[in-house]
Amino acid sequence: MRPNILLVTADQWRGDWLGACGVPVSTPAVDALAAEGTLFARHYAPCAPCSPARASLYTGLYQMNHRVVWNGAGLDARFDTLALAARRAGYLPTLFGYTDTAPDPRRLAPADPARATFEGVLPGFHLRQGLDEAERPWISWLRARGHTVPEPARRHAVPPEPGERISRRPPLYGAGETQTAFLTEAFLTWLGEQEAGRPWFAHLSFLRPHPPFAVPEPFASMYAEDALPPPVRAESPAAEAVQHPFVAAIQDQQLLSDFIPEGSGRARDLSPRDFARLRALYAGMISEVDAQIGRIAAALRAAGQWQDTVVIFTSDHGEMLGDHWMLGKGGFFEESYHIPLILRVPGQAGGERVEAFTSAVDIFPTLAELMGVAPGHAVDGASLLPFTAGTPPARWREAALWEFDFRLLPATRGADHGLAPEDCVLQCRRDARHLYAASPALPPALYDLAEDPGCLRNRAGDPAMQGARLAAAEALLADRARLMDRTLADRAVWDWPAG
Repeated sequence: MRPNILLVTADQWRGDWLGACGVPVSTPAVDALAAEGTLFARHYAPCAPCSPARASLYTGLYQMNHRVVWNGAGLDARFDTLALAARRAGYLPTLFGYTDTAPDPRRLAPADPARATFEGVLPGFHLRQGLDEAERPWISWLRARGHTVPEPARRHAVPPEPGERISRRPPLYGAGETQTAFLTEAFLTWLGEQEAGRPWFAHLSFLRPHPPFAVPEPFASMYAEDALPPPVRAESPAAEAVQHPFVAAIQDQQLLSDFIPEGSGRARDLSPRDFARLRALYAGMISEVDAQIGRIAAALRAAGQWQDTVVIFTSDHGEMLGDHWMLGKGGFFEESYHIPLILRVPGQAGGERVEAFTSAVDIFPTLAELMGVAPGHAVDGASLLPFTAGTPPARWREAALWEFDFRLLPATRGADHGLAPEDCVLQCRRDARHLYAASPALPPALYDLAEDPGCLRNRAGDPAMQGARLAAAEALLADRARLMDRTLADRAVWDWPAG
């Protein structure tokens, strides 16, 4: 019998911020899931921000192949998706939240409203409860519960704290009234409507812990500032910026208003105490999401469906969280790309920890195998089920790859870096020893992770590292050559089955 499938994504959740990974954050529900399933400790997003990362998750393709390079770039209609594959397998894949998928504009009429947003629904999904960027359905839900939300733009505003730039006071809504709780309630209602014995597929796409950094009690004050690890960074923003021109550009671009309700100034100007308070808020947001995941697991158990349900917990991309004097996602540092992945398959042993490099491009082929269908194009990833079954593949990738396309970065702040759009890309490769980043028009970056795990010293120009730099560049070139689209390349036209 086919299993139920529950795919949970928590937007902008860093891969190392799990209790099961040693960071002192309270994530009992996710940790329990890891104890019953497989924790992939070196799991990476192939790109950022949201739309590109989700395109990789949903298609099994690296950005170099799907070409969704920013929020608003359309997803080519020729690509299969995990939702379309689920329909072929007999499921009605049902979405709670969002997929941030702009449709192929060539398939749209000139006046189609879908041309005005990147918040489309991935082809194949049935939308049960949406959550757009303005969070209008959630605001309506809050108002129905008696809250006054006179200015939706200030829905996450928090009262100031005297003497503090970063307020840790709660917003107007309570712990059971977050966007996470809103989507959880919608899922639990839907779950109660499912017919016994008929497998289902649900995708819960949570917005948190994505900024703005605000969370209700008890999560707002759950963590002391000194209870969490401090940011990894140089002694000053200026000392960090000399590493690479892109680091300097990010520092110039990042405004605090993108991360804090009614914030002002640049993120790099925050004090150590400010960053510590932000990290405590982020930890509280993680614990809030974890609490809702706990509700979901309890409901599945109460309904007698836990043992029939495959659960995948992951994120779309990471969060810099003050490391390298940055917030948000993007660039070449791995904090933006290292994300959690836990895969629980009923009937398989739990508590395993996988140290092999895995990628979001592996999710689609994994789900396709579970559903008993084949992807409609050649995916760049591979099924993770051999790892969960305790029989790791004899051959597996030796590095994680990610890309960041920054062609729109200066346009958002009115700046001009003078680069052609095709030059605005960082291509990154991280293996067990080195992190290497290359760009058509920018100097490379190279870090020796054995000596410098925090990536504080760019050694691309060090003569002693030229052999390592050449080896990293050749390995990246080989990976890209190996990953070129092969959907029609592996078989001649006469070898394809009819229909």
